[in-house]
Amino acid sequence: MQAEGNITIKNSNELQVLREAGKILASIIEEVKSSLKAGMTTKDVDSIAEGLIGKQNVKPAFKGYRGFPGCVCMSVNDEVVHGIPSDRVINEGDIVSLDVGIIYKDYYSDTAVTVGIGQIGPELKKLLDVTRESLYKGIEQAQVGNHLSDISNAVQKHVEANHFSVVRQFVGHGIGRNLHEDPEIPNFGPSGHGPILKEGMVFAIEPMVNIGKARTKILDDGWTVATEDGKPSAHFEHCVAILKTGPEILTTV
Repeated sequence: MQAEGNITIKNSNELQVLREAGKILASIIEEVKSSLKAGMTTKDVDSIAEGLIGKQNVKPAFKGYRGFPGCVCMSVNDEVVHGIPSDRVINEGDIVSLDVGIIYKDYYSDTAVTVGIGQIGPELKKLLDVTRESLYKGIEQAQVGNHLSDISNAVQKHVEANHFSVVRQFVGHGIGRNLHEDPEIPNFGPSGHGPILKEGMVFAIEPMVNIGKARTKILDDGWTVATEDGKPSAHFEHCVAILKTGPEILTTV
């Protein structure tokens, strides 16, 4: 492992471990996603995730992290990120964000997806589509020789072209031996700024997008982030390695 400024450059062995971690995590989140249905509590979903993480002989990255009590951050409707699993019942028409992380061979992997429960309205469907698309627009810019903010700008442009807003208080991050490494990766800003991207950098890119205004607040539990105006929010995340051949999405089956 080398460092470029404060950004660690992963060698081929480390990239291979992160690839394996990403595949394991992707299979876990796919199973959790397909288990979701109306009538479950968010705690039920967390138990399913914990079982799947145990079965894969990996560790949950979030449980106990700064005191977080669950394996999954579960954020429903107007909740943006960091929702604590609880007795809250998931209803038909809700949107639920699942954010899951694991530790495998001392390396971290992190991914998130937002899922509609049963039939969801057209505006919510558009929110999910645009947020997912903005993630891929950001990933397209994760190229050797680009600036870090080229990722940020690509996300913001796509979101705002669709008349939604980008959350500014929470950002993506580098990832590797630590869950949160340098650099921070905002989902907004002008292109052409920040560090030059180099082969071996690994980022968790994660747009958080609101139907209403960008502003958020932290709820009384000290963790859950919700939109200030009470309008829905979506969150998608992948771990991405920057290679000579272009970006490689690690958290995919």
